[in-house]
Amino acid sequence: MKFIHISDLHLGKKLHEYSLIEDQRYILNQIIGIIDSEKPDGVLIAGDVYDKSMPAVEAVSLFDDFLVKLSKRETDVFIISGNHDSAERVSFGARLMDSSGIHISPVYDGEIKPYKMRDEHGILNIYLLPFVKPAHVSRFTDEEIKSYTDAIRVAVEKMSVNTEERNVLVAHLFVTNSIRCESEEIPIGTLDNVDASVFEPFDYVALGHLHTPQNCGSEKIRYCGTPIKYSLSEMKSDKSVTVVELSEKGNLKVHTIPLTPLHELVELKGSYSEIMDNSFYSGKTWQDDYTHIILTDENEIFEAMRRLSSVYHRVITLDYDNTRTRSNKSIRSVEDIEKKSPLELFSELYKKQNNQDMSAEQLEYMKKLIEELREEEQQ
Repeated sequence: MKFIHISDLHLGKKLHEYSLIEDQRYILNQIIGIIDSEKPDGVLIAGDVYDKSMPAVEAVSLFDDFLVKLSKRETDVFIISGNHDSAERVSFGARLMDSSGIHISPVYDGEIKPYKMRDEHGILNIYLLPFVKPAHVSRFTDEEIKSYTDAIRVAVEKMSVNTEERNVLVAHLFVTNSIRCESEEIPIGTLDNVDASVFEPFDYVALGHLHTPQNCGSEKIRYCGTPIKYSLSEMKSDKSVTVVELSEKGNLKVHTIPLTPLHELVELKGSYSEIMDNSFYSGKTWQDDYTHIILTDENEIFEAMRRLSSVYHRVITLDYDNTRTRSNKSIRSVEDIEKKSPLELFSELYKKQNNQDMSAEQLEYMKKLIEELREEEQQ
């Protein structure tokens, strides 16, 4: 049984002020081409279909077009909602689409029944676990849920997985010790960590949530990563789709197929005169790529962004690296800011305004407040 594993499409996302809808359309068509070539038995979409819980019209239209193309290929498609999605909106029409081979996880209700597929090696079960928080799982169990690990462990136990058969889980969460990047939501401490041991009953776990392709301890627990780059921290990350092959029980093969973006994400560094010189960019794609420019001039260039944009048509950020910025660190790059959690950013602001750190009580209050706001955002 062969599957294509993708996740974190984030349809409708913007890279600073630039809409990525055409870049996303381009990459989805490329994925369709891979599906035509690989001829998988199923496509696993592990959450964050959209970038917002109330997606833009063009994002919904693009996903609709993608699903129509997939349904015409008579390939089963398995979709879950992620933390950026509204589970209710993503699952709208799920029962109608089910007969077309488009299988969408409903809002979590404490019971997850597998989709059963069969080949020469027997039955293969696919379990769809949408993004859940401990509070969601607590409603459907008498057990005390203290952490994300507790929540996922209980959700898995309630599946009553038959380990004599092959089992695949599609989920959207953060496995402990995985590698994050700046375009993902940064939690407070390790609140959202899930221990990999809860996935023991499964032969493959198709994960979404993290944007960097990676295995978690073994190749049977894997993040496929995003199909395109969504932050400067992903600049050197090669994007791909993951191809999963499960033969007889215990026989798993995983490989990747690279994806080529419509526009690259690049960083250019040098003086204004160097970067604007024709010999610097001649023969490159930089003029149409999304560019982060770092100027090394000691003095700020008048109307630098406007002038640079006359040559580089998708400048997303402009920074300076010179004696002044290195000495007083008064200008921080976008990456530095994105690496901070909301609590860290608020703590820095508080210290600047009050010339002292927050007290332990204030820190605890802010932790609870930020978590409550996140809970409300997902409801």
